[in-house]
Amino acid sequence: MKSPVYFASIRAHSDHESTTEKVRRLFDRAGFQNLIAPQDKTAVKLHFGETGSDGFISPVYVRQVVEKVQECRGLPFLTDTNTLYLGGRTNAVEHIGTAIHHGFDYAVAGAPVIIADGLTGKNIRKVAIGKKHFDEVSIAGDIAAADSMIVLSHFKGHCVAGFGGAIKNLAMGCAAPEGKRAQHNARPFTIPEKCTGCASCMKVCPNKAITVKKKKSVITQELCIGCFECMHACPEHAIDIDWETEIPQFMERMVEYAYGAVQGKENKVGYMNFLIRITPECDCFPFTDAPIVPDIGILASTDPVAIDAASFDLVNQQQGFMDSMLTAHHHTGEDKFTGVHAQTDGFRQVTYAGEIGMGSSRYDLIKI
Repeated sequence: MKSPVYFASIRAHSDHESTTEKVRRLFDRAGFQNLIAPQDKTAVKLHFGETGSDGFISPVYVRQVVEKVQECRGLPFLTDTNTLYLGGRTNAVEHIGTAIHHGFDYAVAGAPVIIADGLTGKNIRKVAIGKKHFDEVSIAGDIAAADSMIVLSHFKGHCVAGFGGAIKNLAMGCAAPEGKRAQHNARPFTIPEKCTGCASCMKVCPNKAITVKKKKSVITQELCIGCFECMHACPEHAIDIDWETEIPQFMERMVEYAYGAVQGKENKVGYMNFLIRITPECDCFPFTDAPIVPDIGILASTDPVAIDAASFDLVNQQQGFMDSMLTAHHHTGEDKFTGVHAQTDGFRQVTYAGEIGMGSSRYDLIKI
């Protein structure tokens, strides 16, 4: 059976077709009002963006969702979880400060910001799932406690997962640091012949797992938490991971966490994917690169698998930008995400999520 996915193009020809108006119409057409009961404490799950990034979803768009939840007499709050890596979101104090700096304050977004795993990532609820990799998962306490949830995802590339959409937003975004570590089973290693000993990797390692010896970086596997920050930072591409054996497991672990994030919220979760400024890397980076394809629009569904499948297809239908990080697969119909990160298999998220019963990769795209 196909799942409905509602789509609003980014194109506009009048004030009745503004992006803010489309967000509100998508909320209604996707039936999100049926997910929220009066007095529901409703998590509006999003990514506030790392300090230096500006590719995150606009708080002006988020405000529309907040107001629609309030019309349902729900009690919305904006939320995310603390990060493994060093940056502006490793604890709730700095995380809230970053969110406000990016415009997610009460005056603009219309709802309070609550970091769901607490001050230092210790507010955790264990959720039983009984899947291949995990019997239980560690979900942020305030997301688990919420009555309902609207998941807002900036659809974009990712150097390991291929792309980030609704599934990844649930998985990494709803897990406390303990849960993020559990998902990151892969451990990077240094390619000595490429390494120049610049120490860029050592400077960003959050667990001091990297040292430089004899002008080569050395990663202590026992200390490594698998956050991949060293891969991002290395200017020589001298750090890699075992793509064939470890990454398929990483993808499956991630999907199982997504499954756990919505347990207890059956028929209480809605998803919106924003296919706007589709960047090659995630919003965890402290900068934002040029998009790889033109802006497309916004999607809404109650099925996280279907909405990610539809988003993936819509991106790949585009003609890729030559003056971007896209180095291959520029033509219509080609996989743009492997055109950026050649070894990734982002669609594995979708197929495994379907296998464990999160939803269907078969969808009807309904244009509004």
